[in-house]
Amino acid sequence: MEDLGLSASRLRDFNSRPDAPPAGFMVWLAIASCEAVVCQYCLPAFSSARPLLVCAPIAVASIRMLERPRRQVGLTGDLMDRLTRIVAKLREGFDLVQGCLLPSGGGQVMPGAMPFLHRWLGNPTLSLMVRRWFHARSIHDVYCGLRGFSKDLYERLSLRCTGMEFATEMIIKASLFGKHIAEVPITLHPDGRKSHRPHLKTFRDGWRTLRLFLMYSPRWLFLIPGAGLVLLGLIGYALAMPATSWRGVTFDAHTLLVASLAILCGYQTILFAIFTKTFAVNEGLMPEDRYYTGLLMNLERGLAASALALLIGLALLLAAVNQWRLTGFGRLEYAQTMRLVVPGVTLTALGFQTVISSFFVSIVGMTRK
Repeated sequence: MEDLGLSASRLRDFNSRPDAPPAGFMVWLAIASCEAVVCQYCLPAFSSARPLLVCAPIAVASIRMLERPRRQVGLTGDLMDRLTRIVAKLREGFDLVQGCLLPSGGGQVMPGAMPFLHRWLGNPTLSLMVRRWFHARSIHDVYCGLRGFSKDLYERLSLRCTGMEFATEMIIKASLFGKHIAEVPITLHPDGRKSHRPHLKTFRDGWRTLRLFLMYSPRWLFLIPGAGLVLLGLIGYALAMPATSWRGVTFDAHTLLVASLAILCGYQTILFAIFTKTFAVNEGLMPEDRYYTGLLMNLERGLAASALALLIGLALLLAAVNQWRLTGFGRLEYAQTMRLVVPGVTLTALGFQTVISSFFVSIVGMTRK
């Protein structure tokens, strides 16, 4: 216990300092591997006048602790000497105060304190993704377990994850909802505990974090890849419709088919981005987007766009049938006819998808009164 800096006497001394959290603040210590000892040894040392809560690092247990009544601010972490800096930031009005171990945010990692891949690849890369994808510009260390937040923030975020993603989800949602986030630099020392192996797994937990990022970002998971496929398909159409030749390579009807496939797959992926965004906004996972709500979640506009696509597509198909009629319903010049049939089929399919998707989005977007 003394090696971890978590003895009851030290906690009691911190609790009695002038710069300690005031009455009503809650301290949450995420201490790996010694949760039972900490809970049994430290909790009886404090009076109800200045409540202090120590809990296990397991997210489900932590959530139960956080939901206890009459707690206004929660502090999570494993470094007692940094609690006062977090409290000071919270007093300044920040909603979430996050510790930072990496030098990019002012922190310091002592030799042997963090695995090489975590230090130079995993943590910096995922932290960069949080800054770019979710506009959490003040975050340089997404994994640091030392943080403080108001209970009001915790209740407003309505966090869903129950595993190691719990802390990362808090940063993502706080940023998405425009909350004020600050960082405090800390120093990471080597872990002297030898009771068991580290509970973090490099690739497994890295994938779990990346998976969470994708689930909270329909733009990067669906919209951008879908738009890329549609753009690729349009480029294929631009090359195939006039039968462009370049260095002996001719883009003809087969290119047109592949381009249509890219457009259909890309458009379907974009629709999934709209579905996901609608569900996330309706469930409180993401803030409402006025541009998105006014433009995309409009049944009448979707029906109008689908009607236009259906009309053009059916007109192209009728033109192809007319060409077949002019030949006495005999053999066709497929290189020419396919330039009517393929775009016609593609536009008809896009129009039909838009009709059913518009109704589906309107149903999913219905809010409870």
